[in-house]
Amino acid sequence: MGTVTTRDGTEIFYKDWGPKDSQPIVFHHGWPLSSDDWDGQMLFFLAKGYRVVAHDRRGHGRSAQVWDGHTMDGYAADAAAVAQHLDLRGAIHIGHSTGGGEVARYVARHGEPQGRVAKAILVSAVPPLMVKTEANPGGLPVEVFDGFRKALAENRAQFFLDVASGPFYGFNRPGAKIDQGVIWNWWRQGMMGSTKAHYDGIKAFSETDQTEDLKAIGVPTLVLHGEDDQIVPIGASAKLSIKLLRNGTLKTYPEYGHGMLTVNADLLNADLLAFVEA
Repeated sequence: MGTVTTRDGTEIFYKDWGPKDSQPIVFHHGWPLSSDDWDGQMLFFLAKGYRVVAHDRRGHGRSAQVWDGHTMDGYAADAAAVAQHLDLRGAIHIGHSTGGGEVARYVARHGEPQGRVAKAILVSAVPPLMVKTEANPGGLPVEVFDGFRKALAENRAQFFLDVASGPFYGFNRPGAKIDQGVIWNWWRQGMMGSTKAHYDGIKAFSETDQTEDLKAIGVPTLVLHGEDDQIVPIGASAKLSIKLLRNGTLKTYPEYGHGMLTVNADLLNADLLAFVEA
């Protein structure tokens, strides 16, 4: 584990496990979590002989709780700082939710131009655009995200508990097997971060149009999405993203929700590995 200081002086925490001469797999976490959300995948790929790297986004986890820079541009620049600091080449970048947006912008604007990326994977990811606009009629109304901001400002702890206990993992569905450890681990990660970073992050993940990012990506890209995702609806994300990617593959999962990487890890890890090794 270590830290890197970005150009604007922000300290970014990262984990770097495994042989330094092995192919690197870089993990980008979702809102409002930390690199800990990838523990299962990092251990899985470490056991397969890969070098695994993950960082805490600025304002999240153990990275500096700076007040600014909480934009998709800022997230991608921080990811680039980690990749350059560790001199990662031929890397596979995997992003979940907001982390998928981070991957798309990083690969398009930093990773591919610098020749550092071999493949990309977007899981339950926010691109191309979550909010509803005239050009994006299938998006969610801005009032949904205004509600997120209101709930966060009024009682972040309860809001995070409600999200983790309900729609994030699909624990609000009839017959769902509820895992209290998973719920509290989500809450723990969220509460480690900065309210300001989380507040600004809502705008970043919902209002950033990443259409051009997706068009610019040339490396093989796998898009994975649950058909019962209550956080990032598949019709406004994955099904549009695959039309914009030049070298994309889409796989969907009936009845799986937004947090499928955690609660359905066995199947998802196998699918990730198959793409990585293809």
